[in-house]
Amino acid sequence: MVLNRKVLYRFVRLLVIGTALAVTACSDRSAVIRLKLAHTLDAGHPVHLAMVNMAENLDTLSNGTMAIDIYPAGQLGSERDVIELLQIGSLAMTKVSASPLEGFLPEMKVFSIPYIFRDNDHYWQVLNSDIGRDLLLAPERIRLRGLGYYDAGSRSFYSTKKPIHHPEDLEGMKIRVMKSQTAVQTVNSLGGSATPISWGELYTALQQGVVDGAENNPPTFYNSRHFEVARYYTLDEHSAIPDILLISLHVWNSLPVQQQRWLQQAMDKSVSYQRELWQTKTQEALQAVAEAGVQVIRPDKSAYRQRVVDMHNGYRSDPVWELLTAIKNFPDTTVPAPEDSP
Repeated sequence: MVLNRKVLYRFVRLLVIGTALAVTACSDRSAVIRLKLAHTLDAGHPVHLAMVNMAENLDTLSNGTMAIDIYPAGQLGSERDVIELLQIGSLAMTKVSASPLEGFLPEMKVFSIPYIFRDNDHYWQVLNSDIGRDLLLAPERIRLRGLGYYDAGSRSFYSTKKPIHHPEDLEGMKIRVMKSQTAVQTVNSLGGSATPISWGELYTALQQGVVDGAENNPPTFYNSRHFEVARYYTLDEHSAIPDILLISLHVWNSLPVQQQRWLQQAMDKSVSYQRELWQTKTQEALQAVAEAGVQVIRPDKSAYRQRVVDMHNGYRSDPVWELLTAIKNFPDTTVPAPEDSP
């Protein structure tokens, strides 16, 4: 793999900060393993707060012998930059959306395919099943290992021009998407004109009419302040793309088994914490944008689901078809609540 200048620059910054995994001494002379974690979210984001929770859990589980140093807000580069730094073992961990992993692992595009999950329960049942665990281990082919999933909610459309009630309302609208071929196909299948634009340029692009709308989850719509220029938010929830916490396989393999267990347990505890926090932040965000004058629309999703049937069928000759089918047909394992006693 040839590193570009930007990645080399980030590598130099990491050398200044220290190695991916450092050993320091406590006052009682015992060794402390310090893991470096970098990501692109701001320090108030629910996923960042979950990673802080993970660090606290690890400190407790390891009795202070393991620590995580977190560098938020893109201090060490974009998602792709930090993924590459993990691959060469210069950074221990990062959080990425599953979508950019498409460029490394084709099976990860399954998360970006619209309406493959029936609802939130189905989504988490799949992630917690063998399917989800296999996808976490798939990055080992590229010298990474997934430790778990964080909730990133569902992506929905917002618009500066007009309310979107039906897929037909998207026709003629330029909708910003991530730099993902699957995201482009999704918006085009639903009737819009997909326009890849970097996240940092999106507010200005919405404001100046370069694009007519975008799509994201409620906390991000609110925290980005895109609601100031996009006054219509349609909760069509076309895709649910999880965040994945990755660790460098080189770093993981260098840890003794007990330390691996502590790290995995710390991650698992933080997932439960983050899921509850995410639901709270989602409701707060929807209330806040509504109070700011945004029209929040809850459409009938059946027409949206129908528009992507051909897109789903287009994967029949793709290696991801078997995985897509397994997810769509995954049985509902929700335990029904007991009936009230007479």
